[in-house]
This record gives sequence, structure tokens and C-alpha cells, in this order.
Amino acid sequence: MQSDQEITQNQRIEEAGSLAIATKGLTKALGGANVVENVSLEVPTGSIYGFLGPNGSGKTTTIRMILGLVAPDAGEVEILGASEPRDRQLKLSRVGAVVEGPGFYPYLNGFNNLKRFAQVAYPAQRRSNPRIRMLTDADISSSLELVGLLDARNKNYRAYSLGMKQRLAIAAAMLWPRELLVLDEPTNGLDPQGIVEVRDLLTSLNQNGLTIFVSSHILSEVEIICSDVGIMGEGRLLFQGSTKAFRSSLGDEFVVETANPGLAESILLQFGFAEPDSIEIQSGRLSAVLITDEIERVVTALVNGGVGIRAVGKSSPSLEEAFVALTGRSGHAR
Repeated sequence: MQSDQEITQNQRIEEAGSLAIATKGLTKALGGANVVENVSLEVPTGSIYGFLGPNGSGKTTTIRMILGLVAPDAGEVEILGASEPRDRQLKLSRVGAVVEGPGFYPYLNGFNNLKRFAQVAYPAQRRSNPRIRMLTDADISSSLELVGLLDARNKNYRAYSLGMKQRLAIAAAMLWPRELLVLDEPTNGLDPQGIVEVRDLLTSLNQNGLTIFVSSHILSEVEIICSDVGIMGEGRLLFQGSTKAFRSSLGDEFVVETANPGLAESILLQFGFAEPDSIEIQSGRLSAVLITDEIERVVTALVNGGVGIRAVGKSSPSLEEAFVALTGRSGHAR
């Protein structure tokens, strides 16, 4: 059953019917070898899109090309519906990004750090969009309130926790009105409390209409908040679609608890309900990916064959299990 949050998010994506980010054949070579090759992304407006892949898979280079920080050798980038360079530059003024780790002055408080950042960033923002105005103190306070740091506005940055520092970086990215937020590993190095803080913030921002594109290697967090995922491997896009579709790409597992798992296995194979290499037996528990959707027939065949069943059900693979099956490498799930 879908949660209210999932239903609202899905409705927003369906209603938008557009793409916040679209790339076509994006390619970049470094040192004579392609680090990104023929990547075509489709990030739905209103989604939280998880961009996943092992270290060195080309995620950060792709993000840099999307943001115009690195020129692609081939391919096209469209942001918020704009593909022409001049139009795309204007749209970039509606994009907030945190690509590197947050860098602030340790002896300035949160408010003054944001104020200084706004002063430095204003000329570039104005070049992207001449109608952008200089921010007021009230604007800066609003950004701090947005990320839950208004009460810590007078605390020195060096006294911030890691989660607070990351939220301040997101506040800096959100100083001007945004439609899209791009984050590269926003929970990297955070303790569990910091991860929860950032997760709750991103969920709240998305519920208020912001599209979020987030690269991460913490698969458990992606599984919680992301509606869509793109999986990178060795510079190529291996999968793209909804998180649910990616998890189900392995197929749901049929699970039965019985004192006769060996007999249950032979019956499943006899009736052609499962492939041999999909069946696993562990201490009175058999799991298998079924070829048929008619679970009632499977259970009836087991019972008629003399298998005593203590419990039966279906188990969906986790995001990490699907990730490992696709890339051959484990993620850093937490």
C-alpha cells in the first residue's frame, strides 16, 4: 500500500508531465578514456531522483556537465525545459547545487556565513538572470528557517554538527528561489542523526514542490526518499526508472517456512514454478523467484505433495540487492 506521501508525490509527477533534467548521449573523456559514455537521463519534475553508482562510475562528472561546470565532448543537456545555451543559462538561476563539501568561515555564525555567501554569489546570479535582486537580511533568515537553522543563526559555524553544516550548505543553495536542487553525496560522512536531519529536510523541500536530484551511495536512504533512480556503472547508465520498478526487476521472492524444504524444492521444480538457481534453503525456510503469479496453485501443489507449511508469503528484494545484482558491487547501505 502506498503512503500518503508517495501518492502525493506520484500525483505531482504525473500532473507535471515534464522533465526537470534531460540529457541525451552525454559523453566525456578524461585521460583518453570515456568516464561518461552516452548517458541519457530523464528526471521527472516533482521527483526525488536518486543517482547511484559505485565510486568512479561517472556520477560527479555527469553532474558537473549538467550544471555547466564541465563541457561534454558529445551530447545535449536540457534543464527545466531549456536546451539552448542562452536559455539554459537563464534556467540555471533557478537551480541550486551543492557539489563539493560545504565550505564556510569557521568563526562566523550561520547568518553571517550566508550573508557573505550571498554577497559573493550575487554577481554570478545576476549574470544568469539580470532581474535577480540583492538579498536582504530577511531573505537570509528565511533560508535559515527553511532548513531548520533559524534558532542557530548566531552560533559559530565551527560549533555546528555535521548535519547542521550540510543543512547550511543547502540553505546557501536555496538563497534565491529554486525549482531544482542538485546534491552530490549530501549525507557523506554524516552520523545517523545528521542523515535523518538531511533526509527530513529533502522530503520537506520536495513536498513543497522542489525537484531534487541527489547522488548517493547510501542505498537505504535512497530507498526511503527517492521516487526514481538512475544507476551508473563504468560511465554508462545501466538502469533508469521508478525505485519500485528497480526493486522489482529481480522479481518478488516466494517464501515458505516448512520442516520439509527439500520436498518443497522438488515440487516447485516438478511443476515448473521456479528456476533451480532462484531457490535458496536456509534452516527451514525456502525462498524462490516464481515463474508464475498464481501463488494459490503453488501453495496447493505443496500441500497436496505433503509439505507441511508453517508460514507463506512474498518478499520484495531491497534496493541494495537489486543494485548488487545489476552492478556486481555492494552499496554502503546503512
